[in-house]
Amino acid sequence: MYTYYILIGAIALVSWLVSNKLKSKFKTYSKVHLRNGMTGKEIAEKMLADNGIRDVRVISTPGQLTDHYNPANKTVNLSESVYLHANAAAAAVAAHECGHAVQHAQAYSWLTMRSQLVPAVNIFSKMSQWLVFGGLVLGAASGAGIGFWVSIVGLLMMGIATLFSFITLPVEYDASNRALAWLKNKNMLAPNEYDGAEDALKWAARTYLVAALGALASLLYWAMQILGNRN
Repeated sequence: MYTYYILIGAIALVSWLVSNKLKSKFKTYSKVHLRNGMTGKEIAEKMLADNGIRDVRVISTPGQLTDHYNPANKTVNLSESVYLHANAAAAAVAAHECGHAVQHAQAYSWLTMRSQLVPAVNIFSKMSQWLVFGGLVLGAASGAGIGFWVSIVGLLMMGIATLFSFITLPVEYDASNRALAWLKNKNMLAPNEYDGAEDALKWAARTYLVAALGALASLLYWAMQILGNRN
């Protein structure tokens, strides 16, 4: 059990460091004002229009780094610091979220797969550890009885949630690639503005990578605890 706490602690530390670095990057690039004066809202609306997408609305959402694309109601949700401001960080985020809208419009396979898993993952991610812990308490480590099978169900749920984390990676990286390609091809940003947008999106992607690796490490640890201790 101590190994688990050390593992979780190490993952939490790396996640915290990457998250802090991301916030620092966005703070830095939010000071790089765009020469074209376009706000995040205007950047998003232009990218959607350039990709022939007319049925997606760009709206403001409260909070910081709360930006997301909602395929259910076809809205690009931009935090106030992105929606209202004209800087390299805002341009990067706005274009990235529109990248998801373009994926949706083009039925990008990884996004489709991810969307199909969302309902199950919302349930499994909350239940899996409870089932694993409960199974171990019931005697799963001995490899016999109902406890073992309870923990196996929990492990399978954890596996699906981990799979979801890895499916998220190509979705996020592709959205950033689409965003950066559009910003560059349409000459939306000056070279220094583009460099800032590119760096910000790279750090954003690393948060998803750390989360996926953390989920995998946790899955492997519990798999060893449940399966490795069987008689």
